[in-house]
Amino acid sequence: MAIQCRAMTASDVRRSVDIIATNPILGPRYEGAIDALADAWVGLLGREAFRAVVFEEVTGSTVRLLGSGTSVFASDAFVRQCKTPPHGWIGPALARAVDMGDTPLLSDAQVRTNNASGGLNLVVWECGLLPGDVDRLDMIDKVVSTFVEQHRGFLVKEWLTQAPSLASLHGTINSGAYQVSPIDGSYVSPLGGDADELFKRPHLLGLTRDLLTRRVGSAVGSVFIYQRPRLGLRPGEQRLLLVAIAGRTDQEIAGELGISLSTVKKTWRSIHDRASARAPEVVPPLLTGDDDWSVRGKGKKQQLLAYLREHPEELRPAARKAPRTPRA
Repeated sequence: MAIQCRAMTASDVRRSVDIIATNPILGPRYEGAIDALADAWVGLLGREAFRAVVFEEVTGSTVRLLGSGTSVFASDAFVRQCKTPPHGWIGPALARAVDMGDTPLLSDAQVRTNNASGGLNLVVWECGLLPGDVDRLDMIDKVVSTFVEQHRGFLVKEWLTQAPSLASLHGTINSGAYQVSPIDGSYVSPLGGDADELFKRPHLLGLTRDLLTRRVGSAVGSVFIYQRPRLGLRPGEQRLLLVAIAGRTDQEIAGELGISLSTVKKTWRSIHDRASARAPEVVPPLLTGDDDWSVRGKGKKQQLLAYLREHPEELRPAARKAPRTPRA
């Protein structure tokens, strides 16, 4: 048996929502908002501000859906609203807002701009898993590693979440999270009272980049690790590399992206020229007359992909130029 993770598709949405609806903890939180959840997720698929994956257990030829994990990059106003007492449940609030057309998610352009300057608010929408699997150690490990992988390389300034289970509440706190005070909305040391009572009511856990200095070495701190991208890759180049980094051949890249093999090779050359000019120690320039890098530069391609696995910021959407500060 192995737990795998992949991007959520439209065909996954209904089953994922059903798992949340029938979950004895998550279902009651949504009340009348569960009907809006499926439409909201389908409409958001493909948005830069919506990060959605599904977890599956593979046993031989049998694949069993275990649930989903979703998060968003939200506006400052929504984060302030979440932290203002009395607190409510984040998932239903997001479902209702998106259903009413008043989405607090950033636009693609806003994600690119904020990821280049200012930072992003990362809000966990839901971790909706089958009740019998939510506290499995291998499931917890997979959820945590996937969460880090999905968000590492973004310029995250604040992170908010709510626990889907009591074990998750303790795990999140042990990983370095603070509690948002239900009295004044400030960050405080967690679990000032009984954990069971805290879990039963709307609660908020989180961390900011500023508070991270007090949580040195915390597990959740890895989400805040950030370096400015050096290569300046264009969106089309990033899309190709995201597929290539998964081990696809040029022919498979062409099919998955819906482009010609010739375009794939031209894009590889453009990537090489850009990378070798900005970071020659990562990808050395080609020898004179060596024009077909996609064929002759396999070693350099692998060197570049190895660098990108360690530097996901290069593949995250970001404005190529920082926004100008308005004049007074």
